[in-house]
Amino acid sequence: MRIEPPLDQPLVSKPNDVPEELVRPVMVRAANMRPGRRVLPHSHAWCQLAYASEGVLAIYTDQGSWVVPPQRAVWIPHETEHEVYSPHGSKWRALHLDREFSQGMPDNCCVISVSKLLREMLIHAATLPVEYDEQGADGRLMQVLMDQIRAARTVPLHLPLPQDARLRRVTELLIHTPSDPRGLEDLANDAGASSRTLARLFSKELGMTFRQWRSQCRLMASMERLALGEAVTSVAIDLGYDSPSAFIAMFKRTLGKPPAAYFATQ
Repeated sequence: MRIEPPLDQPLVSKPNDVPEELVRPVMVRAANMRPGRRVLPHSHAWCQLAYASEGVLAIYTDQGSWVVPPQRAVWIPHETEHEVYSPHGSKWRALHLDREFSQGMPDNCCVISVSKLLREMLIHAATLPVEYDEQGADGRLMQVLMDQIRAARTVPLHLPLPQDARLRRVTELLIHTPSDPRGLEDLANDAGASSRTLARLFSKELGMTFRQWRSQCRLMASMERLALGEAVTSVAIDLGYDSPSAFIAMFKRTLGKPPAAYFATQ
């Protein structure tokens, strides 16, 4: 199960400019994704870092979804089937790395923070020749670029998704209607399982409680809108919070800063 973009949006099977093989251990390419562009599930023999310098990207796999607001990037290990969606368009850089060069990076998808230095390095690296001099300044730049990526901190912008069909009914409903205020007991009627069973499945399959997962679902739903400049008050009310302060408290508890300060650093 994945969060599906609208089916009437433009589709492509995979990016047209992805190389068949890497001629250097690290390659950075630049691309603009038009609003609504959706890259269908595909995988690479190498690892990838997807970074949006402007706009918001969403990355989907069978294990969950990852949101990439400005100054964040998603690490995608090799052979990981993934889908990319850009709801409002974006300017992005795709960093491709062979397995040896990406040693020390996580084995699973994750979101990392992109510092100002890393941002400028990614932008500059995308202008280098494909067959740059590995022994010269360009090669050293790529080494430092990888050092910066390894040192970047991870950010909790991941929404795990279940395999159990009963739990999937609950998570699908909340993904499409995050403002739904019902508790697990009421949602259990639609799932065909008891609230106790669902609570156990949340812990077993997703590693969090129902309340924690719904809070993360609402956080993910807020990121795109906040990154595009929507008011915190309207986002909070639309997502089912009783007040903007309650939403801000959740946001700060999860990401360490209130929305205004978080996006001011982007």
